[in-house]
Amino acid sequence: MTTSPDSPAAAGGQKRDAQQIRAAMRELAALIRRANLAYHQKDAPEISDAEYDAAKRRLLALEERHPDLKLPDSPTRDIGAPPREGFAKVTHEVPMLSLGNAFADDEVHEFDERIRKFLGLGDKVVTYTAEPKIDGLSLSVRYENGRMRVAATRGDGVTGEDVTANARTICDLPQTLDGAPDLLEVRGEVYMSHPDFEALNRVQAEAGAAPFANPRNAAAGSLRQLDPEITRARPLRFFAYAWGALSAPLADTQMGAINRLAALGFQTNPLTRLCRGTQELLAHYRHIEARRAELDYDIDGVVYKVDDLDLQRRLGFRSTTPRWAIAHKFPAETVWTRLEKIDIQVGRTGALSPVARLKPVTVGGVVVSNATLHNEDYIRGFDSRGNVIRDGKDIREGDWVKVYRAGDVIPKVADVDLSRRPPDARPFDFPTRCPECGSDAIREEGDAVRRCTGGMACPAQAMERLKHFVSRGAFDIEGLGARQVEMFYNDADLPIREPADIFTLRARDARNLTRLKNRDGWGEKSAENLFRAIEERRRIPLYRMIYALGIRHVGEAASKLLASHYGSWEAFETAMTRAQPGEGAEWEELINIDGVGAVMARSLIAAFHQENERRLIDRLVDQIEVLDAKQPPAADSPIAGKTLVFTGTLERMTRAEAKARAEALGARVAGSVSARTDLVIAGPGAGSKARKAAELGVEVIDEDAWLALAEGA
Repeated sequence: MTTSPDSPAAAGGQKRDAQQIRAAMRELAALIRRANLAYHQKDAPEISDAEYDAAKRRLLALEERHPDLKLPDSPTRDIGAPPREGFAKVTHEVPMLSLGNAFADDEVHEFDERIRKFLGLGDKVVTYTAEPKIDGLSLSVRYENGRMRVAATRGDGVTGEDVTANARTICDLPQTLDGAPDLLEVRGEVYMSHPDFEALNRVQAEAGAAPFANPRNAAAGSLRQLDPEITRARPLRFFAYAWGALSAPLADTQMGAINRLAALGFQTNPLTRLCRGTQELLAHYRHIEARRAELDYDIDGVVYKVDDLDLQRRLGFRSTTPRWAIAHKFPAETVWTRLEKIDIQVGRTGALSPVARLKPVTVGGVVVSNATLHNEDYIRGFDSRGNVIRDGKDIREGDWVKVYRAGDVIPKVADVDLSRRPPDARPFDFPTRCPECGSDAIREEGDAVRRCTGGMACPAQAMERLKHFVSRGAFDIEGLGARQVEMFYNDADLPIREPADIFTLRARDARNLTRLKNRDGWGEKSAENLFRAIEERRRIPLYRMIYALGIRHVGEAASKLLASHYGSWEAFETAMTRAQPGEGAEWEELINIDGVGAVMARSLIAAFHQENERRLIDRLVDQIEVLDAKQPPAADSPIAGKTLVFTGTLERMTRAEAKARAEALGARVAGSVSARTDLVIAGPGAGSKARKAAELGVEVIDEDAWLALAEGA
């Protein structure tokens, strides 16, 4: 029997999916933070740069697809890594974004379906380019009037490192160009071939220096040398595959532009092909995968891009990834190891998440000791929709389990070997009480997640919510990270148990006999720096304030929607205080915000109506100033700052494209008509929304008038 998407079972499946996604995000974020510390501070990477990039790309993709589930202190606010000290900084005129990832054929089909749906192409076949995904270091090289001027690493996507002197030593990069546009910013990948890598490591060994872990590390380290002569001695190569700023188009298509770059003297990958539709894409993927071992450079997948550049422009970008491209990663490696223990972690929303503690094992070149187990159903042998998985085999402590790391890097348990199960192994008894505070842990009907009912009385929840409060997307207080939050939370003299305590820290410290500056790990300068950083955050943008509250289902994207709609803290707070679930003008206004559903709306209202939660919020607001939301940047647009509703059938663009275009022009798009609506765009078949607009006196225009507005902006 087919399950209806609106049925309780389907709703429960969606919630289980959300829990699995959160667990995946937690594992990725922890891996990335550890890698950042090892790579940028200790200069001793514990995982390869390729694995690091894969982890960050996967987390970015998850957050893009599920913005409401984004974790506290997620490391993905910046793209790539911050520029290193010692290099001048270069601001990219066109940001260097990451790519979304696909790990299975179905996800490639879904990518193609999203493209066609966004563009309203129906069953029309889309042509793509498919090229090997080089495992190297991204580089952007700017040419002006045919001469190389600046070369920069990707850095954080907005600002990179100036490595011009080093880039001039790469033989694949022309110093001058003949016939190029006056301004041409060529982008591609710096890499090192296998033979050159082996030769370099022999030289390293002869010199008594540590060998490089892999060609990608060698290429990255070589390009980032402060002495260009060291770079010159290391045989770096470059494949061109994209561009940034241009004074004139290279071609009308992706493939045409790649051919133009080749004609200008750049090396382009000979395995790049034009593919019509997903079947040809997947066929070329398997061709490249079969040749992977023969290549003299590392690749970790195949990149697909819409070939028509006009379609690329229409598709545009999300916050960190283009809609028109995706990286199809190669399959994961699997190994068997012993599951020694199942631990339960408690998150800031009270969710109890099981984690497998494994006998350490190497998977894909990385030592793995933990794996996600998602939730209690997964342990019992059921997926997010209640279907049997692993042939119904449950997971027990002491089991031998098959562990894999897909391109998303998160270790997961794929199977259990019952023939090696210890005779005394018992089914895992998922706790019904919180392991942190002893409160009841309940599982609501239709929910895969069991949650602690202790709220802020639960140390794990209180501490995790404080960590979220100071995370990058929230208040982002320099010097007050997760480790410092734990220290202050357990401090008897200067405790921080709720957000308002942060902003009274200086005053309390001044009255305290054991001043912070006199404690281990602190000094006068570090204490003063912390106090100054806290003071700088007394004035906070509205969207950051909303996100910092850590309200369930309200992520960064939703916080920005709410801030844009309400404009000020006073308006937002008043609306949430007056709103009642399922009724009244405030409720209607809230759920009419495009992107806000009933689940999120109820969560928001609950936070402002729970007595303890509300007192925490009020005490915080007494200590800070919440800044009004900024007006949309497209101030000269006739629809900037206005609320639009699309209804009926649009014939010349899809609803998704129309919404993206309206938002780019500074407008807000709502899901239904209300007294706050400024303009309704009605296509054929417009019904109740058009009638309601007429009743309220809201202006209604057709698609032609809308396009005239949009194109004239």
